[in-house]
Amino acid sequence: MLLGLSFFTVIPLTVYLLVFLSWFLITACGSFFIRWNYHYKSLHSNKSIKDNLVAITFDDGPHPEYTPQVLELLKKHNAKATFFCVGKQVQKNPDLFKAIIDGGHTVGNHTYTHVRSFGFFNEEEVSKELLKTIDLVKNISGLQMKLYRPAFGVTNPSIEKSVKKLNLTSIGWNVRSLDTTPRNENMVLKRITSKISKGDIVLLHDTSEKSVRVLERLLLFLDEKKLESVTVDQILQIKAYE
Repeated sequence: MLLGLSFFTVIPLTVYLLVFLSWFLITACGSFFIRWNYHYKSLHSNKSIKDNLVAITFDDGPHPEYTPQVLELLKKHNAKATFFCVGKQVQKNPDLFKAIIDGGHTVGNHTYTHVRSFGFFNEEEVSKELLKTIDLVKNISGLQMKLYRPAFGVTNPSIEKSVKKLNLTSIGWNVRSLDTTPRNENMVLKRITSKISKGDIVLLHDTSEKSVRVLERLLLFLDEKKLESVTVDQILQIKAYE
């Protein structure tokens, strides 16, 4: 539009700079805030669901110390969850990964390496990461995963192309616990319980003692409020596997 207007009037350079900066800031925020659905659509909740269901999700595992504790707590409360697993962690802990599935939980793809530079990968590199984890999980369990949780919640055109090409469903969240930040256990728990309601998807991590303690108290809270934790495929009414 500016270029078109420039044929009829003089447009100051500062206007071009302001437009560029605005575009850059919006694109940057859209890349880091998954709930904006800026580059492609992710599923974040199902507020139209009739039953009192929520979905607890865990990223970055399986962890040899903390994931077993998480599984034990879920079993104790007859709760189901979804584990978005990092491929290299699955490779290190195949029996633990099988225990997640045997517990009736859903597993999804959270890349193979989960490196901080993942958001700068090109389409070929992204696809390689996702396929490596898909193939690994299929060899271990026989399941071909369809669900994908973006590493660090980052989306961009390269990831969009890979997700579409591999026919994956991107899963976000609408209740972020921030359990990997310096916030203490009480702060993390309050952040969840102050806003959670039926149809919500909660983001946690099965990688720390703090998160395990938060989960224990959260499950008690859900029991008290008559909310049941189920898998994301159940709450979103989608398929988790091919």
